[in-house]
Amino acid sequence: MNVQLRDLPDQASPVSVKTAIADCDIHPARKSPNELYPYLAKRWHDHLEAYGRHPYQGMMEGPPYPKAQPNASRRDAYPPEGGPQGSSLSFMQAQHLDPNNVALGILCPLNTGQGIRNHDLSAAICSAINDWQIDKWTSQDSRLKGSVVVANEDGPAAAAEIRKRAGDKNFVQVLLLSRNTEPLGQRRYWPIYQAAEEVGLPVGVHAFGFGGNPITASGWPSYYIEEMVGHSQCQQTALASIVLEGVFERHPKLKMVMIEAGFGWAPSLSWRLDKSFERLHGEVQHLKRKPSEYISDHIFWTTQPMEDPERRDHLFEVIDWVGWNKLLFATDYPHWDFDEPSRVLPAGVSDANREAFYLNNARKLYGLI
Repeated sequence: MNVQLRDLPDQASPVSVKTAIADCDIHPARKSPNELYPYLAKRWHDHLEAYGRHPYQGMMEGPPYPKAQPNASRRDAYPPEGGPQGSSLSFMQAQHLDPNNVALGILCPLNTGQGIRNHDLSAAICSAINDWQIDKWTSQDSRLKGSVVVANEDGPAAAAEIRKRAGDKNFVQVLLLSRNTEPLGQRRYWPIYQAAEEVGLPVGVHAFGFGGNPITASGWPSYYIEEMVGHSQCQQTALASIVLEGVFERHPKLKMVMIEAGFGWAPSLSWRLDKSFERLHGEVQHLKRKPSEYISDHIFWTTQPMEDPERRDHLFEVIDWVGWNKLLFATDYPHWDFDEPSRVLPAGVSDANREAFYLNNARKLYGLI
């Protein structure tokens, strides 16, 4: 939500930059493709040089839309020392972490080893990404915490990587993407959820991902705006699958975060699921509660891109349904649709809800209080 101060009602009072915040969606980038080589076995250097990654679809390596380039990022986020946006810790500190008083920043690496057909290569790259996060980011700035990136299409390998990182304070969640070869509730992904619950890590489901399928339910879109709006649709598919396949019934302690797809659709999806559940419960007898109850108990939501209705009371009604205790603030730094912390919440928010929104919900979810 790229709201400018002039767009807010006159009575709006933006949050002070002195307020400590948690940013639950920061995208670190590698300075070059071979920056991962120190964390990969030599066999994979040779493989990448000779054969490449062989993704489920070629589009995985970068958005084909001009608006999404370069790197879907802000033009002012290029580090002065060179490299792509998000690749410099010192510049991230100077441009974002320090001036916005970020007390906690959750790293969500993209363009990793997920979505690669060679599952051994996928697992190797994902593990290298995790080592890279520690070496280049979390060990250099205590405010930053990593996400355990896993080979999403290989459940056993993903579970092994999660257990490998168990107890490592550099990581606070497991990271999946919303578009995979199958909806995320399918059995091939169950080992991931079992391992995440076992080690006490929430699972973040970030928008994007490439599983070889069209990115809409009826084919390929013509415009970038269709893909951007479609992220919420992909998240709905993933969430409905996770709920209806019984993931939360089997893993009652598991928490999930829906990242970078908004949350305005949460009530309508829940209502529709509950209405259908009334008539079709016999098909999914493994569910012991209404779908909306699983969503309410297990799901957290990052705010970027937060819906921005003309009437702010409509936004508050949605938030009241979702729950102020389930919202996590996020900026999406350094991407072009970055949300400025001081310009997100309108007037009328209590101090308790404001503090929960900006910091306390995240600290509680990630076990940092």
